[in-house]
Amino acid sequence: MTIAGPPHSGGTGAAWADRYAAEDPVLVAARSRATALGGAAPVEPAVGATLAVLAAGAGARTVVSIGSGGGVAGLWLLRGMRPDGVLTVLDTDPAQLRAARQALADAGVPAGRTRLIFGTPAEVLPRLSPGAYDLVACAGPPTEYAAHLAALVGLVRPGGTLTCHGLLAGDRIGDRAARDADTVAWRELARSVREDEELTSAVLPIGAGLLVATRRS
Repeated sequence: MTIAGPPHSGGTGAAWADRYAAEDPVLVAARSRATALGGAAPVEPAVGATLAVLAAGAGARTVVSIGSGGGVAGLWLLRGMRPDGVLTVLDTDPAQLRAARQALADAGVPAGRTRLIFGTPAEVLPRLSPGAYDLVACAGPPTEYAAHLAALVGLVRPGGTLTCHGLLAGDRIGDRAARDADTVAWRELARSVREDEELTSAVLPIGAGLLVATRRS
């Protein structure tokens, strides 16, 4: 049984894209819990489906999710990952991490396929193996991880992909008058990714915006 994704706040095309990315009852429940907890909104259905496609296209066995979003992104990523793949989830919000653990359990994901870690990028990234990951998916406020962009890129194997969700939220990134901390961080992060000669990147105008960058082989 599948249930269409929630209506999108954008135009009819964006709403249709979210409905196309049908979510099952476990994902719907995970989204509801994550939203009720507040903080950064979980990835939209169309963004989640894109993450699943990227994971499938890479034959992803090792994936890192920065920001658990109540497990919504993780469930989508696992849809695309190899059956023997391992998802590492990092979050600084213990409530969201507990919600993610519940979502993964509700979905029947074996415990050996996930690692849920409480901590900041500064604390955890040095403990992860450089160049060992097929996909690194970032969500939540960019101020929480933008300063560690080089380390995040360093986790990705050649041919692997880094994604960052949320840079088009509120259409602020293109508004020169917008100088809040998140918008400034998004501009700097996007510029750094675009100028990195190791990366080929694009911004996908789905959900709140998805920056996608692949590390050249």
